[in-house]
Amino acid sequence: MLRSACRLQIQHQPYVFTKLYMMNENLDPSSENLSPVERDIEKVLRPQAFEDFTGQDKIMENLKIFVKAAKLRGEPLDHVLLHGPPGLGKTTLSYIIANEMSVGIKVTSGPVLDKPGDLAGLLTGLDTGDILFIDEIHRLSPLVEEYLYSAMEDFKIDIMLESGPNARSVQISLNPFTLVGATTRSGLLTAPLRARFGINSRLAYYDAKLLTTIVLRSSQILKTPITEEGAYEIARRSRGTPRIANALLRRTRDFAQIKGDGTINTEISRYALKALNVDEHGLDEMDNKILVTIIDKFKGGPVGLKTIATAVGEDEGTIEEVYEPFLIQEGFLMRTSRGREATEAAYKHLQKNFPGQTGMLF
Repeated sequence: MLRSACRLQIQHQPYVFTKLYMMNENLDPSSENLSPVERDIEKVLRPQAFEDFTGQDKIMENLKIFVKAAKLRGEPLDHVLLHGPPGLGKTTLSYIIANEMSVGIKVTSGPVLDKPGDLAGLLTGLDTGDILFIDEIHRLSPLVEEYLYSAMEDFKIDIMLESGPNARSVQISLNPFTLVGATTRSGLLTAPLRARFGINSRLAYYDAKLLTTIVLRSSQILKTPITEEGAYEIARRSRGTPRIANALLRRTRDFAQIKGDGTINTEISRYALKALNVDEHGLDEMDNKILVTIIDKFKGGPVGLKTIATAVGEDEGTIEEVYEPFLIQEGFLMRTSRGREATEAAYKHLQKNFPGQTGMLF
């Protein structure tokens, strides 16, 4: 139970939208802003085998078959493309695939590979069957991407030796390997690159039931007492994303230790999430600002993405990649050929009258 002082705060401090319109770090589905300690905790919580991974049932069923068949044939797994919103387990799956194949894994990202030499250094260091995981693969430069084609198809690369009139190309054979590419923006992948992946899987958002299972599992690993109701309260506000669910669990654990008796129950969860500015739907300040802007400044839409980004002071890519997918899934936003439109559910959430509606909603 919460201590009495905290119970009074819950009763007398209604939720308000703050003016600090920035990404709530607890709702950031990327792992870019994690501290070293948080990164270590995230690694501890990360499933290591297929049997530990929750959700994405069809993808998991297929991957188990592909991995088992490759092992029986004594071949590397075919190249794998994992795409979908951030925080759903693409990196985790790459490590699981490596573990299940009993091979090594090297991790990099598209923006890091500036030139072909950067990629060549990684490829030549791979043993037979190893995994090369490239996150944000859609951000590879065209030159590096073209260099990757022959490596994926023929396990060979051409390296230029010397320069000027003495320059010459030498072909190097690579150990057969598996490339696992991850992207949140599959539409930016070129057709030639996409065609070279034999396994193509799109990860989907999680429902509250599956996220509750993940929160309960993580709480056991963290040795944090939690009720199923407390876990569900965290899960249903986690934007359908396991990484966010685990982040909110860690923060709620802090409140349970300081404001309660150490156990996370419904009351503690609600108090903590309110303090973290996570509303009933898992929306943060920027989510709400986007909806308010579309409704108040653009009469509910339709309005273009660039205009919205300018109005709210956020990058177009961030809105399209991080905010829009969840707002659309939750029924607050529609994408049409003419632009973005706020739905009736968005008006209701913000306690505003829907166009054509008479009288006040509340």
